[in-house]
Amino acid sequence: MTPTQNPPVPAAHTIPDACAILTVTQMYGADKAAADAGISTLSLMEAAGAAVARAVVAHAAMRPVVVLCGPGNNGGDGFVAARVLTGMGWPVEVALLGSADELKGDAAVNARRWQALGAIAPVGVEILRDDPLVIDALFGAGLARPLEGAARDVIDAINARKISCIAVDVPSGVHGDTGDVLGGEAQGGTAPRCVATVTFFRPKPAHYLYPARDLCGDVTVADIGIPASVLAAIAPKTAHNTPALWQLPQRTWRDHKFDHGYAIIVGGGLMTGASRLAARAARRAGAGLLRVAVPLSVVALYAADAPGAFVQGLETEKDLEDLLADPRRNGVLIGPGAGVGTLTRARVLTILDSGKAVVLDADALTSFEEDPDTLLTAIGRARGPVILTPHDGEFGRVFKDMRGSRLARARDAAAASGAIIVLKGADTVVAAPDGRAGIASNAPPWLATAGSGDVLAGLILGLLVQGMPPWEAACAGVWLHGETGRKAGRGLIAEDLPEALREVLVDF
Repeated sequence: MTPTQNPPVPAAHTIPDACAILTVTQMYGADKAAADAGISTLSLMEAAGAAVARAVVAHAAMRPVVVLCGPGNNGGDGFVAARVLTGMGWPVEVALLGSADELKGDAAVNARRWQALGAIAPVGVEILRDDPLVIDALFGAGLARPLEGAARDVIDAINARKISCIAVDVPSGVHGDTGDVLGGEAQGGTAPRCVATVTFFRPKPAHYLYPARDLCGDVTVADIGIPASVLAAIAPKTAHNTPALWQLPQRTWRDHKFDHGYAIIVGGGLMTGASRLAARAARRAGAGLLRVAVPLSVVALYAADAPGAFVQGLETEKDLEDLLADPRRNGVLIGPGAGVGTLTRARVLTILDSGKAVVLDADALTSFEEDPDTLLTAIGRARGPVILTPHDGEFGRVFKDMRGSRLARARDAAAASGAIIVLKGADTVVAAPDGRAGIASNAPPWLATAGSGDVLAGLILGLLVQGMPPWEAACAGVWLHGETGRKAGRGLIAEDLPEALREVLVDF
């Protein structure tokens, strides 16, 4: 580079096409872009309906099928599925919410094509006689109001009678962007519990966020002919958190332990198991060295637990400052077992001022419940990346005014704080200040056990000190945590997770 040249501009953070999740509005944009490129919308609907028919064949032996069609394009997909299944010899009935005369565009075309083969009945509970397999093509992800009238009655009957149901796009009554059931349980909202859902081109947030994820059943994302090239203009910011989204650090024969990071965990004197679990996870994740800093009274306990970790006593705050002064020590975790109170508050602020990469979990967040602004101000001044790993309760203690879906709250908190937010749960969301968000879907329910979150915090620290970008490190830590839980299996306890991680890492 000559002195007169400007330095290269870093590329904008993008989501890989294979991982992209689209909002409802973005999916409309993809449909329009395909049409603008000369792809027939009628051909897209034909491909969508055929995909639904294939899902029916995959999930059930031949039996009577009832297709519930709505007044929009979702209903049009249903008419196509009915026609395809009839052509395969399946006995099919079709019911329409509204009048066929009021249908427009491609939906009207496919209604007429169906009428050449069979009748159209009104949507009502009576169509469910003999408990058929149901295709729910009433409403797609764009629905903005709770189900009511005949649509509500028939969905309630499907659930009450546990009738097998396959949804087109999303189960009717589900909000495509939030994963909520419209109206909510308190206001009597409803949506069918489906054995499968068929969506098109790319998934939507509702396919991975609860409670919708629990209603969708097996999700198939069908290719209906929309080219992936339309994603460039859409620039999606939401991703399905899978290994296609990140790359784990690799090693060569030339490497030294200091090439893979030197992590610090500041532990407590009472709940000593938490930071010990985090320490083992950080080392299993690949941190080259790890030092645990703890009260003098428990140094022997920590030292006896893990010979491969350095243990250092903390007597004064000067001890912590000296610990942080070594530039080789590049990442710090505080929170697991640290204790809630003024000492943890002070240590968090000292760590945030150190310029190192920081992970804040558990007690490190709760200690600021009465004064979250002090924490957020310190994060804003931090010179290194900061990752917060709250569950919903801890999140609410720091971000008291955040409302909306888990995805929206995590994004808003990341933007407001400048930190990476790992909003933990069965559908963990990892959000970055630049708007990127990853949703995980691989966590088994048996990860809900004491110490599991401490292991996750340690995993993220271990990846972070090895030089992974912070959002990617958090996403990878979350995915590895879930996959390790699956590998360990039912009955796991948190101690199992760092050991089972080795089996997962073999594939990388």
